[in-house]
Amino acid sequence: MITLKKIEEKHLIDLYNVIYSSENPEWSKYNAPYFNEFKFIDLETFLLKNHHEYYLSERVLGIFFNNKPVGIVTYYWENFATRWLEIGIIIYDNCIWSKGIGFTALSKWVKICFDKFPEIQHIGLTTWSGNQRMMKLAEKIGLICEARIRKVIYYNEVYYDSIKYGILRDEFFNNSINE
Repeated sequence: MITLKKIEEKHLIDLYNVIYSSENPEWSKYNAPYFNEFKFIDLETFLLKNHHEYYLSERVLGIFFNNKPVGIVTYYWENFATRWLEIGIIIYDNCIWSKGIGFTALSKWVKICFDKFPEIQHIGLTTWSGNQRMMKLAEKIGLICEARIRKVIYYNEVYYDSIKYGILRDEFFNNSINE
C-alpha cells in the first residue's frame, strides 16, 4: 500500500533511518548534483529543528509504503508571481526501486498539486541526464521533455545535461493512466 501523507514528528526517526541508511546511500548519487554532496549526520543532529523542519513543511509529503516512510515528494515555486510550480520525488530505500512506488507516488503528487493550486496550468520537474530512472518515470506519467540544457551540470568530473519536464493540467487529467 502506497500513501502520501504529511510527515509528523513521530515519523522522524524512521525517516532518518531510511535517509541515512549508510554513510553513502545509493539515492544520494542521483540527488547530489542539485543539492550538493550528501553529508551524513547523526540522529541527534537530524532531530534538531533546523535539520528536520523541511520535512514537516507544507511543501513536503512523505511516501509511505506499508505505513513506513520510504521517501518524499516536494514542490517549490520556481516563480510564484508567474505561477511556475516545480515538483520532485526521492525514494530513499533503493531496495524498493523499480516496483512502481515512484510511479504511484508521483502520479498522486501531480494530482494533489493541481488540486491544491487550481490556478496553475503547468507543473514542472527538473532532473539531470545522470538520472535515467527519473527521466523514464517522468515520461511514464505523461510529463513531456520540454528542455535539455546541455552540459551544465558538472558532477564527479563529468558534464551532464539538465532535463526539464512538464505537464499541463488538461494533459494530466485527460491521460487515462492518471484516472
